[in-house]
Formats: sequence, structure tokens, C-alpha cells
Amino acid sequence: MSTIVTVAPLARPDSRSLSAIAARVLGTEANGTQTLLRLALGAIMFPHGAQHALGWFGGFGFGGTHGWMVKTLGFPAPLAALAIVTELLAPVALVLGLGGRVAALGILGLMLGAASTHLSNGFFMNWFGNLPAGGEGFEYHLLVMAISLAVILRGSGAWSLDRALAGGARR
Repeated sequence: MSTIVTVAPLARPDSRSLSAIAARVLGTEANGTQTLLRLALGAIMFPHGAQHALGWFGGFGFGGTHGWMVKTLGFPAPLAALAIVTELLAPVALVLGLGGRVAALGILGLMLGAASTHLSNGFFMNWFGNLPAGGEGFEYHLLVMAISLAVILRGSGAWSLDRALAGGARR
């Protein structure tokens, strides 16, 4: 008994659906508040990414950060590498307003992971140096997550490459 299997050719992407997806991802209103949030998020996160990926600002660079994330925090090596690269590139994309929603989603994912490592320290940052081993609470992470959500939901705002590429279209 033989079975004949036929395989349908791969469907070509419908350009209308691709343009609709691009419009949803890039489309944004000429909103100055969104611009401010996007720029603040990028500016705040870039030094962290530069520490972790490049060793700037007293950081340990890619190798040191990757080893710490894998050995000390227990993150899988590929996810640790992805996190380091995301933490460096997403802020640059945010400052440019290029793929702001996608970049903010990357930052949101990073902050969820980072906050999970700070839960045992409580809510507040270590303002008075009372937490063991310089630990910090998760309040900073929640603030960055809220800003990230605003960019994900409303887009990059005015003065962004997203808006220019979408032809000024609204979402």
C-alpha cells in the first residue's frame, strides 16, 4: 500500500496584508507626549545596554554580563545573549523612532525578566543601602514597563521615522 503525499506550494505573502501589518506597527499620531515618552525610554535604557554589551559606564561588557546572567541568574544562554543585544539596540531604535512599538516590546520583556530577579528585595529601590548586597526593589522596572506599554499602545509619536515611513498615517 503506497500513499501519495502532495505538498502545496508556499503561499506568497499578500502585499496588502504586509502593508496592513506595517501600517499597524509604524502608524502613529503626531503626538508630542508620545515622542517625549519614547525619547525618555530610549535615553534611560541606552546606558544600561551600553554597560551590558559594550562595557561602558563601568559595565562588564557582553562576556561578563552574559556569564553573570547565565551562571548567577540562571537564564538560558541564548536568551541572555538576546537580552543583551536587545538592551543595546532597542534604545537606539526608540531614539530614532524606528520600530518604536517593537523596540518598546523588547524593553518590556527585558523589564519583566529583570523585575523577576528583584522581587525578593521588595518594591522600593535601595535608597538607604539597607538591602543585602546592594539589592534593589522593582519600582524602577514597573515605571519602565508602564512607559514601554504607552509606546506599544500609541506608537512613536511625532518626529519619528515610524511616522515618516507610514506617511504620517494614524494607527
